[in-house]
Amino acid sequence: MRKNSWKFALAVVCAAALACNSGKAPAEAAMKLAEEAVNGARAEAEKLVPDDFKSLSDDLAAAKDQMAKGDYKAALATAGSIQQKANDVMAKAKAKKDELTKSWNDLSGSVPKMVEAVKSRVDILSQSKKLPKGIDASQLASAKDALAGATSAWDEAQNAFKASNWSDAIAKATAAKDKATAALSALGMSGDAGAAPAK
Repeated sequence: MRKNSWKFALAVVCAAALACNSGKAPAEAAMKLAEEAVNGARAEAEKLVPDDFKSLSDDLAAAKDQMAKGDYKAALATAGSIQQKANDVMAKAKAKKDELTKSWNDLSGSVPKMVEAVKSRVDILSQSKKLPKGIDASQLASAKDALAGATSAWDEAQNAFKASNWSDAIAKATAAKDKATAALSALGMSGDAGAAPAK
């Protein structure tokens, strides 16, 4: 009788353990997919939409915490929502990338021409024995400083672009454009790189 009681108690313990762990396997499978989704979004989303990616990462951390506490039902639900959220974050990252790419293309089509126009004008004026009417030595010096700043900012913008630091690349390219515009103004030239300098 005692032997049978021991077997019954063991069976109860096993049944209880099985009941507690019955949702563990599905939750673990969902967690694996959730982690893959977050890691897949990391490369671009972390740079392009950092706030959205942080929210996604926080959800994954919450799901892991639920798993660690044995709340497999909650972990399964959270992990399942992460996969859809990752898709949404990736869609936002793509839209942001498209927007930044357009801005970059616009800037890369204009800034180098502006910088080259300033450089060409500065070179001519620097070699002239007498500056033309409307431009004095201080204006030429100002243009040279702005040209140096524009050239440096554009180099930094290109490096940021190559490293896929999109927002940084746009910011530096915009700074380069502003400096080039200032140089053109100091030389009596318009913002249009192709415009003729003032006489």
